Amino acid sequence: MSKHEHLREAEDIELAGLTALHGAADGPLRDRLGLELKEIGDGVASVAGTLPAPAITINRMLGLGRRQAPQAADVQAAVDLYRAAGVERFFLQPDPSTADDRMAPLCEAAGLTRARAWQKFERGRDAPVPEIETAFAIRKAGPEDGETFARIVCDAFDLGEAAIPWIARLPAAEDWHGYLAFAGDEPAGTGAFHVSGEAAFTDFGATAPAFRGRGAQTANLAHRVTEALRLGCKRIHTCTGVAVEGDPQQSYANILKCGFVETHVREAWQPATH
Repeated sequence: MSKHEHLREAEDIELAGLTALHGAADGPLRDRLGLELKEIGDGVASVAGTLPAPAITINRMLGLGRRQAPQAADVQAAVDLYRAAGVERFFLQPDPSTADDRMAPLCEAAGLTRARAWQKFERGRDAPVPEIETAFAIRKAGPEDGETFARIVCDAFDLGEAAIPWIARLPAAEDWHGYLAFAGDEPAGTGAFHVSGEAAFTDFGATAPAFRGRGAQTANLAHRVTEALRLGCKRIHTCTGVAVEGDPQQSYANILKCGFVETHVREAWQPATH
């Protein structure tokens, strides 16, 4: 695969996972949470109008500029969509193939300002998976574990109580695989990955407050890598915020420890009031 093909796969599989999560919500849930997945230009905006303002894991637009030059009208349409849905904070994450000096003036003209960019990572089958000594037992989450999984995720990602019935469906959503880490009988952490073709994308790594700092996420990520490789995936993608001086970057370190390498950075824009 060429560098462009790797980038394209990394971006497309993340969008596929978000689309599948939306697909797991039925009509009443979509109405209650204000869920919408809308194409604007060549991008896709994920909307959850009733979630708390920090829920930018859901309220974000991906892919703008992936097939054609971005247009000012598309950026403004995305801003208008989120405002009409009552979303105070959202991320517009242009496709990384779009030149930043072309995208920046469009975002600034629409009243957006830069947010922390996202670092993307990839690993293949050859990099060794570290053997993690851990006191946590990790097992796959079934539909019966959905609420337990969702409570940890919604707390860690600031999605709010209302999102629990939706995120509880993720372990059973199309092409998603969810995992729980346990300390004895106590659920301590979560993780998931989405499979598309020959690749996987890891997401929703979270730890319950009482168990943070004890290695649950490293163990969970290593376990998910092993499981994705066992399923035949040739490449695994993931992401976290770009490195910032003074930030402990625990997720960043865990990702590198599990054999991933940095690939590319995706910029993020948000309303200027944030």
